[in-house]
Amino acid sequence: QVQLVESGGGLVQAGGSLRLSCAASGLTFGFHDMGWFRQAPGKEREFVAAITWNGSGTRYADSVKGRFTISRDNAKNTVYLQMDSLKPEDTAVYYCAADRTFSLATLTTAYDYWGQGTQVTVSS
Repeated sequence: QVQLVESGGGLVQAGGSLRLSCAASGLTFGFHDMGWFRQAPGKEREFVAAITWNGSGTRYADSVKGRFTISRDNAKNTVYLQMDSLKPEDTAVYYCAADRTFSLATLTTAYDYWGQGTQVTVSS
C-alpha cells in the first residue's frame, strides 16, 4: 500500500523558515519524480516544486523560486521542501506527490499518489 506522509508544517512568522518532509513507502521511490503542491482556502491546488527521480533536475513555481528548495534522499525514501523567507501568501496545505510522467510536471493530473497534506501558516 502506497503511503506518502508529510511532516514539518506549522506556524511561522513572515520571513521565517520551515522544512517539510515527505516519507514514502509502498512504492519504488527511485522510479518517481516527486512534487510539492499547495492549496490555500478558496484557491485551486497549485504547483510548488518538483524534482527528478535521481535529484538531477528541479523545477519551481515562479512564486517560490529563490526562496524554496526541493531535495530528495532516495536512500531514505524522503523528499524535502526547504522554505525560506516565508510570506503570508505561502499559507496553505502542502501536499507531497509521486508522478507517473518523469517530466517534472506541474499539473496535478500527472501525479499518481498524494500525501495527506501538512498545514503551513505564515503570520504577518
